Amino acid sequence: MNIYQEELLDHYENPSNYGTLPNPDISHEEDNPLCGDRIRLDLVVEDDTIKEVRFSGHGCTISQAAASMLTEEIEGKTLAEVKQFSRDDILDMIGIPLGPVRLKCALLPLKVLKAGAYGITGWPGEEDFS
Repeated sequence: MNIYQEELLDHYENPSNYGTLPNPDISHEEDNPLCGDRIRLDLVVEDDTIKEVRFSGHGCTISQAAASMLTEEIEGKTLAEVKQFSRDDILDMIGIPLGPVRLKCALLPLKVLKAGAYGITGWPGEEDFS
């Protein structure tokens, strides 16, 4: 488990693909209001394949490391392949057991990716009642 913890810390301290893209084909951002984590993903897509990906945001080690790891995994994949990424894929990448609170942190980048890939702009139950 120590190797996974070291890898998480490395992705947090030296994230892959951190930043934004000037003219992304897909850009989506979400936050976890319970803990304050925020992730944005920018994708450049050519011929249904992700040619470039960047993430930005802030939050805990788990959310930021998961976003970094996810960007490495999806670059070069098709949108159809990306749409098949699952909760288990993220948990396999992270490699350590997570409790319910940390699970939401780990899955935030996947939620952002899926929303962007599917063109979702809102989630059921998350309407703004103000």
